[in-house]
Amino acid sequence: MASFYDDIAANKRNSYLLIIAVLISVFAVLYAFTYLWLGDSFSGFAISAVLAIAYISITYSFSSQIVLSLSGAREARKNEFPYLVNVVEGLSLAAGLPTPKIYVIDDAGMNAFATGTSPEHASVAFTTGLLNAMNRAELEGVAAHEISHIKNLDSRMGTLVVVMVGLIALISEFGMRSMFWGRGQSGGGRDRGGGLMMLFALVIIILAPIAAQLVRLALSRQREYLADASGVQLTRYPPGLASALEKIKKGGAYVKAANDTTASLYFANPLSGGQLFSTHPPIEDRIRRLKEMKG
Repeated sequence: MASFYDDIAANKRNSYLLIIAVLISVFAVLYAFTYLWLGDSFSGFAISAVLAIAYISITYSFSSQIVLSLSGAREARKNEFPYLVNVVEGLSLAAGLPTPKIYVIDDAGMNAFATGTSPEHASVAFTTGLLNAMNRAELEGVAAHEISHIKNLDSRMGTLVVVMVGLIALISEFGMRSMFWGRGQSGGGRDRGGGLMMLFALVIIILAPIAAQLVRLALSRQREYLADASGVQLTRYPPGLASALEKIKKGGAYVKAANDTTASLYFANPLSGGQLFSTHPPIEDRIRRLKEMKG
């Protein structure tokens, strides 16, 4: 049986490889776009790269506020939710982190998420459905999972990936439209015998968004496994988290305010639909891994 240390190391390696794949996709689609518009122009590629970095930076900076607003989260005051606040404070202390801001989402679905660009500017949110359904050990398991996302910088990483994948989709759509407008056909690349290169650039424009989305899904699943393992490292009690997942499997994790953009942040898949294109690994698989863990 694998220990949670083995799971943590393996999932970190897989996550870094997937992030590299997304970065490669960003620069590949940028190059393809500038080639279609400007031909083999390094200056055009450089300008596009600078604009892309600026877009990523601005969107990333406001990500937490956007996510909390979209989810309808409200601050969890200690006099109203003392049990929740005490659990989060205790686990944050055990993890060596400042206590994140704590929010509650009024929704019957059993779910939670963490967001923030750093441990010092992090937030955690829990649905009222989850708070009403979980006992202390189960709530500690879920909270430890979310705090582990903060400690492992998953919120930062996940937000960056979502922004980059969105940028790839935006550039690809604009590139496709440029071909229909005829702009790409007038570029200097084909006049210099670059017809094959232009075709290759067009293939990248078409396939990059699909590939990047698949990588995003794979990365999200890896980080969920990692947070499960790291959460167990905090509580030293795998059955608590496993039991919480069992309840969610039976009761449901659907959250009305969740959407495709924010889904990967949640503890369990908050959307309706199958597992093939889910941002989360199957709950059954997560439960199995937890039951196989040893300290």
